[in-house]
Amino acid sequence: MADAVPVRCPACLRENDYAAPVFPCACGSPVTPPLDLASPPLPLTHRTWSQTWVAVRCAACARVNEWPHPELGCASCGAVARIAVHPVEPEPGTGAPQGLLPRPGVRGAGPAGAPGPAPVGPAPRPAFRPMTIRTARDAVSTAALYLRWLGFRDVRQPDGRPIPSAAVDLRAPGLVAQVDPTTAPVGLRAVECVWLNGLTASATSVYLALAGYTQDARSRADDLGIPLFVMDLTGMPQPVNDPAEALVGAGA
Repeated sequence: MADAVPVRCPACLRENDYAAPVFPCACGSPVTPPLDLASPPLPLTHRTWSQTWVAVRCAACARVNEWPHPELGCASCGAVARIAVHPVEPEPGTGAPQGLLPRPGVRGAGPAGAPGPAPVGPAPRPAFRPMTIRTARDAVSTAALYLRWLGFRDVRQPDGRPIPSAAVDLRAPGLVAQVDPTTAPVGLRAVECVWLNGLTASATSVYLALAGYTQDARSRADDLGIPLFVMDLTGMPQPVNDPAEALVGAGA
C-alpha cells in the first residue's frame, strides 16, 4: 500500500489522510497512480465512463494501462472528490503515451494519418476494466460486469442490497453463477450446489469468490468442470482452475 498523504476536501476544507490505490500490472509489479498534489481535488458530482479511468505507466516494464481514477471520500462531510494524477508522458513525435496498447477493434494509422487495413477476422475482446471492490455490492456488480465481458448476455442481479455474509446468485440465459463476497474460503457444498443449479437449468455453472476456495472445493470443481474465479479488491477476477482458463479463452 502507498504511503498516506494529506488531501484537503474541496467541500469542507478538512484534511484527510489518503493512500493511493495499488494495482497489479500484467508483469506482476505493483502500479500506483502518480498523484498530482499540487492540483486541488475536484468535487465529484457525476461520473462518466471515460472519466473513471486514468492511464498509468508501470515503472518496471513501462507498460501503460488504464486503472480506476483515484477518488477521496471525505471522512468528515462525506463528499467525494477526484484527485489529480500526473499524465503519462507522450511518445516523442506522436502525442501518444509510450507503451499504451491500441484499443481493440481500432484500425491502425498509416503514413500521413491514412487508415490502415481493416483487421482480419473477428475483433478481439476488449480488455476487462475492473471496478474497485469496497463493499459486498461492489463484488456482485464486478462479477456481473465480468460475466458480461465473458459473453453472457442479460446478466441479472438480485434486487436489494447483498447480505455481506451470504453468497449471491447471478443468472443469465445459459448461466448460473454464484458470487461469494465473504472473507471465508468457499467450501465443497457450495460448489456442488451451484453445479446442481446449473444442471437443473441446463446452464453453465460459474463461481466467483473474494477469499478463494478450500482444496476439497477446488478438486470437486475440477471434477465437475466448474470454472472458479477469485476477485481481488481491485476488481480483477483471476481464473484458478482449468475450466476457468478455458472459459476466459473461448468466451461464453
